Amino acid sequence: MPTSQAHASPLKVLIVDDEPLARDRLRALLSDIAGQLPSEVVGEAGNGLAALDILREKPVDVVLADIRMPGMDGIELATHLGRLEKPPAVIFTTAYDNYAVQAFDLNAVDYLLKPVRTQRLLAALQKVPGPQPDSALLAGIGHEMRGSGRTHLSCHERGRLLLVPIGEVIYFKADLKYVTARTIEREYLLDDTLAHLETEFAERFLRLHRAVLVAKAALAGFEKAAGDDAEAYGWALLRGVTEKLPVSRRQWVPAKALVKNS
Repeated sequence: MPTSQAHASPLKVLIVDDEPLARDRLRALLSDIAGQLPSEVVGEAGNGLAALDILREKPVDVVLADIRMPGMDGIELATHLGRLEKPPAVIFTTAYDNYAVQAFDLNAVDYLLKPVRTQRLLAALQKVPGPQPDSALLAGIGHEMRGSGRTHLSCHERGRLLLVPIGEVIYFKADLKYVTARTIEREYLLDDTLAHLETEFAERFLRLHRAVLVAKAALAGFEKAAGDDAEAYGWALLRGVTEKLPVSRRQWVPAKALVKNS
């Protein structure tokens, strides 16, 4: 069977699955097909966070990722990998997750059903490198699977991929082309839009102003703006940082009600 690309050297593979037996099976299958497609397993990880730690030190050609794992699942892992300058190919593995499989089929995203079969693995690897899964598709599948948004945000800084735990973000603020995520320690520049973040994390963040989303848990109180303040009808006081965030007239009542009822 022809390959989409002749590999001058063995494919570098990272196996990501929280089940050791599943990782062992993939290793064995890769060994079985080595005569047709040589590969090198450069590492194994039990979840997406551990996989990203490995990938910071060891670039790979392809990641074999289970879609359901604790800590960070394979869908979120693929989302972060897509932000890399040279992202590896991602082939998902799953013990038949109906929603995800239907979405993969409709959007031509490659996946392997468990138990993984030798010829199916070979066929998938022969397509490497293929197109990256669409980020909006991954976001939809991930939200449907876990009932919430990502566990982490990702951004580039000095050539490195940084992860920001969503639970540490106090607010998001839009400014021209960028969105800033503020934690107690520092700020991060994101590529995400404020509208996308509002949709993905609706259960955690509240819009205060056309340019601001705040973590509901970070709201400490409010104060009315003095005089005819053009920027805000009022200001939100926050836990953990000294900044005040502008609150629009439209959001003033629902924001105050949230704090009162919390």
